[in-house]
Amino acid sequence: MDKLLEKSKYLILIGVVFLLAASVAAFLLGAAKTVSVLIALVTNYGKDPSAAIAFIGLMDTFLIAIALFIFSVGTYELFIKGIALPEWLVIHNLHDLKAKLGSVIILIMTVTFLEHLIEWNDPLGTLFVGLAVAVVSASLIAFSHFGGKD
Repeated sequence: MDKLLEKSKYLILIGVVFLLAASVAAFLLGAAKTVSVLIALVTNYGKDPSAAIAFIGLMDTFLIAIALFIFSVGTYELFIKGIALPEWLVIHNLHDLKAKLGSVIILIMTVTFLEHLIEWNDPLGTLFVGLAVAVVSASLIAFSHFGGKD
């Protein structure tokens, strides 16, 4: 039974591979969106005011791709074996992984709020989105700071 459980850790590779594939797909989607935005900028001679919103959307796409990549690499590192990564990306335990993902989630929420702020269709809705982002961000920061301490 011990050997079976030891070998079952490789089931994690299913998640790692598909998260990595999703990350690659998100990076490719971001690249395609970037080309599209650049073509639109060139054809409109940079006079389209929605270009700023498009660039913010690009950041959102790439942040999601980064989050998927971090989760894929972190899961591999936690369950399979350590790999050579920059020190800030090294994952020692599940709390480290969740804290790093929480940081990326805060960035994604901030970019989403910025999109709402630039569009400014519904001021009250924008206020509520801002408050929600602030509450969730504060919760994730508190979790990151206090959650891993014994």
